Amino acid sequence: QGTYAAKCAGGNVAHGSGKLGPMVRLFAFLTRRSELSHEEFLDHWLNVHGPLIAGTPELARHIRRYEQHPRAEAGPMSGSAHCDGVTVQHFDSADDLWAFTAEPAYAELIAPDEAALLDLQRLVWVITGEPTVVIGDGTSTGGVGGDVAGA
Repeated sequence: QGTYAAKCAGGNVAHGSGKLGPMVRLFAFLTRRSELSHEEFLDHWLNVHGPLIAGTPELARHIRRYEQHPRAEAGPMSGSAHCDGVTVQHFDSADDLWAFTAEPAYAELIAPDEAALLDLQRLVWVITGEPTVVIGDGTSTGGVGGDVAGA
């Protein structure tokens, strides 16, 4: 199976195990199919693919938050050459992530769209739990650019 869901399910996480804790995030580093320009990829990803997920209630109900992060600019100083963007999907649990990919609407609508849009062989993804915030939540103890506690 060459779908995005199959790529995710084929990893080291037990399907539907829920062992990653109550809140999980799926980060996917996306590479477009070679026949698409970066602009064509962005247009479809931002204006078709994202709204397709958001506008399909049986899919959207599983996702707490869905972020699309397009590559900021062209050139070597904006990241790996093959990465066109990053998606971050927040789920209340790993079970919700797997339920999302198990929905019939995912197989009918999303998987074919992903196959037309993404180079699935180059897909890089990771499922994470809660982040450790080092700077930005008011608890930093200083350092370059950090807040000094109590200041």
